[in-house]
Amino acid sequence: MRPLPADLHLAGVTTAVVSVAAVAKISPQRQADAGTFAFALAFGVLLLARRRHPVTVLLLSCACLLAYYALGYPPIGLALPVGAALYSAAEQGRLWWASGAALGLIAVSTVARALTGETVRYLLGFELPINLALMGAAIALGDGVRSRRRVKDAVLTAAVEQERLRVARDVHDVLAHTMSVVSLHADVAAEAMDDDPGAVRTALRHIREASSSAGVELRRTVGLVRSPARGLSAVGGLAEVSAAAGLPVRVRVEGSRRALPGEVDQAAYRVVQEAVTNARRHARPDRVDVLIEYAPAQLRIVVRDDGPASGAASGAGHGLTGMRERVELLGGRLCAGPARPSGWSVEAVLPA
Repeated sequence: MRPLPADLHLAGVTTAVVSVAAVAKISPQRQADAGTFAFALAFGVLLLARRRHPVTVLLLSCACLLAYYALGYPPIGLALPVGAALYSAAEQGRLWWASGAALGLIAVSTVARALTGETVRYLLGFELPINLALMGAAIALGDGVRSRRRVKDAVLTAAVEQERLRVARDVHDVLAHTMSVVSLHADVAAEAMDDDPGAVRTALRHIREASSSAGVELRRTVGLVRSPARGLSAVGGLAEVSAAAGLPVRVRVEGSRRALPGEVDQAAYRVVQEAVTNARRHARPDRVDVLIEYAPAQLRIVVRDDGPASGAASGAGHGLTGMRERVELLGGRLCAGPARPSGWSVEAVLPA
């Protein structure tokens, strides 16, 4: 329910409850009249400002209640007229104001009624526990709603931060892979400029295709499309692009292929993409082997090249950091290091 309709509803309920309590004829004191209902309406109308001025509404409600009893109107209790104001103050973080107002009202009421001749045993043994319980419940409810809202805000903030990191990783992965392909083909075109026009045209075509593919993925990422843009089914295309760029990639699948959760499928593809990109940029190998192993409870990805291990691939860059963050966010693990007898290996295990 939106704020204004909710406040109107609460104001109406408070006015109705106070009015019913006033005409219940619990005590043979003065009967309800127009003044009684005017006070009932005042208790309700004050609540319309409870969100912007919770303390003011609470103090005015308490003052109205004291004035109501000072004028000798029929009894309506302590908690009913000010319960919503106590709740609102606690909900807005004014817990001490709410607690102090409740205790002050109870103390003033108890002393005043004792001075007028009411039995102290009745006041302390019956009225006091009831008022403490009702007012305490209103304050506790308001504070609980506030605490729950704070928890939801914290969860939302964490989710936004995770999404921001995911977008950053996606942008890095797309650009790093594409720029490595563009750089490689640009070198090919430069070397073949004079001797092989056909090779130049082929290199330029690959550059155009890689740039177009990067543009598509960047638009998807910026648009925050949560469905995975690419998964393991696209690894074959990645291998073809890499082979066209001069680095053969051999893909081997073990176990039974099956559908994976979207985030796992996308993370697995990004690991393969980034590992192949790192191999091309840092190791200059002759070949890269990719193993995709489907196990009952997990997915294992191993990307290994046969080039010399490079310090640049050891994890200081954003690529390997992004891979590790992506995998660990899903509850998996990632290891990277020199392979035997040579080369570099990246292994990721993801829950499937």
